[in-house]
Amino acid sequence: MHNANSLAQQLASASLAEVEDEKLSDGRIIQQQKLKPNLDTIKKLLLDGNGEILLDVGVDDDGNSLNLSDEDFEHYMNELTNIAHELESEATLLKKRSNIKFRNQGNNSTKENELKTTDRDCYNYGHVLIRKRCGKIEDLLEIRVAVVGNVDAGKSTMLGVLTKDLLDDGRGKARVNLFKHKHEMETGRTSSVGSEIMGFNAKGCIITPTYLVKTKVTWEDVCSNSSKVLSFIDLAGHEKYLRTTCFGMTGHSPDFVMLMIGANAGIIGMTKEHLGLALALNVPVFIVITKIDMCPKNILEATITQLTKVLRSSGCRKIPIFVNNDEDVLVATSSFVSERICPIFQISNLTGENLPLLKLFLNLLPSNYNLKYATNKPVEYQITDTFSVPGDSFLLGPDTQGQFIPTIVKSIQRKRINVPCASAGQTATFALKKTKRSAIRKGMVLVSKSIQPTASYEFDAEILILYHSSTINKRYQTMLHCGTIRQAARIVSMDRDLLRTGDRAIVRFRFLQYPEYLKPGTRLLFREGRTKGIGKVVKGYTLKEEISGNHQNNLIQKTLHANDGNNDGNTAEFDKANLQINDIFTDVNSKKTRKKK
Repeated sequence: MHNANSLAQQLASASLAEVEDEKLSDGRIIQQQKLKPNLDTIKKLLLDGNGEILLDVGVDDDGNSLNLSDEDFEHYMNELTNIAHELESEATLLKKRSNIKFRNQGNNSTKENELKTTDRDCYNYGHVLIRKRCGKIEDLLEIRVAVVGNVDAGKSTMLGVLTKDLLDDGRGKARVNLFKHKHEMETGRTSSVGSEIMGFNAKGCIITPTYLVKTKVTWEDVCSNSSKVLSFIDLAGHEKYLRTTCFGMTGHSPDFVMLMIGANAGIIGMTKEHLGLALALNVPVFIVITKIDMCPKNILEATITQLTKVLRSSGCRKIPIFVNNDEDVLVATSSFVSERICPIFQISNLTGENLPLLKLFLNLLPSNYNLKYATNKPVEYQITDTFSVPGDSFLLGPDTQGQFIPTIVKSIQRKRINVPCASAGQTATFALKKTKRSAIRKGMVLVSKSIQPTASYEFDAEILILYHSSTINKRYQTMLHCGTIRQAARIVSMDRDLLRTGDRAIVRFRFLQYPEYLKPGTRLLFREGRTKGIGKVVKGYTLKEEISGNHQNNLIQKTLHANDGNNDGNTAEFDKANLQINDIFTDVNSKKTRKKK
């Protein structure tokens, strides 16, 4: 392991220097300018950070030392603790150090675990986590993490180790409680979208059976004792379940993606496919290399080198940060808001090596509710699954005729616990009236009446063809993923005669089964065999607005010109995402073609 760790450390030291140029503020980091914390400032930051903030103590806004002696630092921490208690929160010192910079930060020549003499001083610095105490379930901070990777990379085992408070035995002990179906237990391969939760209290302790002094804990136990909950979305790694994985990535709206890579296997199979999906959906990615206990040194080094090459390639353009200590975790967490940052962990689920570093990172993952969701907008709820509750019934729209039926919400649950309300960005379950379960399907929505929703068979989309072996014409059929929508669609018209790999176009799709509820600007994926493409919805047409094919081309051109002046920012962002992932998908499919030949 020493050689592999040395290689990772060399790559990390080079990457950390780049991170300083890429670091952005996410509302959770503040530099203290005075020796006495300000109550109003802390209160505002807690509100902006959805109940948690990370303070950098001992330096000012410019990174200069505040010269805190041992006595000053202790006094500051006491004041900070008192303020936290006034705000019904807890202040936890994560790291205290006597140097103003981290050991390997911004200096490639500094040896491992050594400091330059000029970096040492007699003052104190620290990182403090302030988090609200556990309260009402409806106010619980939730972060969704999608777990992806190639088959046999250890995804379900990793979740079992994190959520069940146990280590694996090398024969699947940790993962057995996560599977839903009998064939999953027999084969050890996930074929459905699984869900697990991991709770942290105000001090950052994980809510486990040991912590609660119980033999087994339920979701209600975890949520009742947690201030922050991570919801893991366990997705399938086998290629034949790619449809399920696409639905999990688009329909569950993950805040982060945890990409699993087996140290002994390297980047194979669906690894690049899943990385490309995360890039297409613009979701931050961190990587976990598993099975380091059974992997030879030279193979692990080859995996690290291969991974670094992929992340730094023109198709990905990520900055890898190899996390080897708690200081690396703090640097990675504060910089993870930048899309280019990609933390990498080397983990053993058998021995538990480096597991505390991953748990600390998960504890400090920032929330982005305020950036993604608007709590003052009308209600819109996407349906991802259905189940029956005795005595209750459900409702959904649009139905197969494109109609929305009025309903009343009888009750709401979060993490299987009854709550009086749910806010934007949260995962919740609703019990509705006067609709049979058979009338419900994935992809429907529950929306406010003020929206006046309409359903569309046809819609215009701006697309990019990532890969196709020949050409795409009108009447081409494909499987389309858009949020929770998963349905076959056909191209009825487009603004050019033919489409090939790398081409962009405005096309009009038509769903083959039933109309759907679409919002302009929503990202979409479509695939058919090896053909893959991405895009975004430009405009949906109601059933009354659908016009015969003689006028469709004219309408598409008008839609394109009408959006030229209004979507410049969105188009630029879309172009950026296209450039980042086009090389990855092209490389994956070209390798598959060579292998087949």
